[in-house]
Amino acid sequence: MTTDLPSFGQRFRSLPETFWRRVRPTPLRAPYWVTQNTALAAELGISAEVLDANLPLFAGSVLPPGVDSLAALYAGHQFGVYVPQLGDGRALLLGDLPSGGERMELQLKGAGQTPFSRMGDGRAVLRSSVREYLCSEAMHGLGIPTTRALCLAGSDETVWRETAETTAVVTRVAPSFIRFGSFEVFYHRGQHEALRQLADHVLQHHYPDCLSADQPYLALLAEVSRRTATLVAAWQAVGFCHGVMNSDNMSILGLTLDYGPFGFLDGFDVGHICNHSDTSGRYAYNQQPRVAHWNLSCLASALLPFVEEAELLAVLDRFPEWFGHAWLGAFRAKLGLSAAHEDDESLLQALLLLLHAQSVDFTVFFRRLSRLPLQGEMDELAGLFAEPDAWLAWRTRYRARLAAEGSLDPVRHHAMLAVNPKYILRNYLAEQAIARARDAHDFGEIERLRRCLARPFDEQPEFEDYAALPPAWAGEICLSCSS
Repeated sequence: MTTDLPSFGQRFRSLPETFWRRVRPTPLRAPYWVTQNTALAAELGISAEVLDANLPLFAGSVLPPGVDSLAALYAGHQFGVYVPQLGDGRALLLGDLPSGGERMELQLKGAGQTPFSRMGDGRAVLRSSVREYLCSEAMHGLGIPTTRALCLAGSDETVWRETAETTAVVTRVAPSFIRFGSFEVFYHRGQHEALRQLADHVLQHHYPDCLSADQPYLALLAEVSRRTATLVAAWQAVGFCHGVMNSDNMSILGLTLDYGPFGFLDGFDVGHICNHSDTSGRYAYNQQPRVAHWNLSCLASALLPFVEEAELLAVLDRFPEWFGHAWLGAFRAKLGLSAAHEDDESLLQALLLLLHAQSVDFTVFFRRLSRLPLQGEMDELAGLFAEPDAWLAWRTRYRARLAAEGSLDPVRHHAMLAVNPKYILRNYLAEQAIARARDAHDFGEIERLRRCLARPFDEQPEFEDYAALPPAWAGEICLSCSS
């Protein structure tokens, strides 16, 4: 029933074949549905019935009429070391569909080997596919720019990672999957005309306002830098750790891209490392802003054929300012501060040091803080602290700051509840859903989690179990780059 789908555009294919390779997907063996995001399907003009009927397409068995699936070429810096050729080793682009005034590309992840698989089998496993499906939709619910997830097809076919695991294909959706590394590969190969074609493609389709600038390529770097700064500030504000911020995992559109060993903070730890392969802590929580800035310098280097180095450096030098403004703005909102004050950063840093020192749950703390009254002893937070005296001292300082701006409890509470989520995708919640899917072919928990995480700021009493403090065993979950 693939003909019932909307017609796919082939925008990325308009670039020369230097940028991609035609690759037919490798079908999953005896595929079955794991889950379907019918809300996103509707945004793409696909009814629930048509989505359900097209399992063969989303399992890689057939292609729509007139569609060539493509694997894109890119390179990148992985853990700080340049790798001259990477590319889509297990992801295939189907094409693009209209959605909300723009076009959204659909990509099958786990659809088999490509010329860029580098000895890999081109498959994704159920475990990592469920995590990507859930987290991309959770980030969307939080209002953080991200790729999306349309559906997930599974198979009992096995591949070997640390152990034998079953396979899956997740269909992910984004305006573009172009990365910093898409530019790096042509710069390092000295293919400057191809580099210009790629930059012009990105400008035309994704940054048209930059075309009217005196130097469009410089304007492009500035806009990508601003978006990246805002993105990482949003990550920090919800306690999200990406885990593998290689330059090939950085979106040219400022989207959260490539969900691997990610994690949301439980107990606050400024140096938390969510990827056990990251032995040096390069991508720890508190290093994410620095690494984003470094990755932008890799992108800037790729633009050297078209822009003077001093001008590129001047843009890069503004990243700390853009990030700092976005970060402080996000945390002011989390604290319910309606106006800026010069002492706000000091107040916030004192709080973060306190949360770190006592390993206080990041999400639960800010959600409870959203209901703290300006006066009185009613306080749901003291129990989160092993040594509450330090909390009470900071609380006095915080209340004085609120009183100084004339804060009103009902107004502040409403504003804070709208930015401090009650629900996040904790690793143990994802693990529970994965275990039920893997061990019993019970996929209901995946959809239940997705529905909850679509509205993370709402109370949703039916999902109250997801808002509890994590169990002790949650800290033992070990994540790596394997997928």
